[in-house]
Amino acid sequence: MEALVSIRGATSVKENTVKEIKSAVVQLLKEIIETNSVNTSKIVNIIFTSTHDLNAIHPAKVAREELDLVSTPMLCSQEMKVPDDLPRCIRLMMQVYTEKSKKTVKHIYLGEANKLRPDLNHET
Repeated sequence: MEALVSIRGATSVKENTVKEIKSAVVQLLKEIIETNSVNTSKIVNIIFTSTHDLNAIHPAKVAREELDLVSTPMLCSQEMKVPDDLPRCIRLMMQVYTEKSKKTVKHIYLGEANKLRPDLNHET
């Protein structure tokens, strides 16, 4: 039986450029979708945050244009500015209807972001 679950993920980029952000967001979304067998028509919404040092492009724009998620509601927000936080980091939370449970869903943390939540990270 399907249930609504949230899938977390994060990635990092080396530079604040459109190219770097596009590549990182596409890789992160593809990993989440493939690893969790997500049917993209069952994504309820995606919330993106990015650290204050990233502003070259909105992650939601990348998702719409590169992965054709045009009917998925998305929101971009700036992450809290916390001392010693991971720089150039993009985080997301995707809500999706799936057969997986909260215990079996795989959260994906790529690049330097794999240090953020080792308790949740699924090694891909």
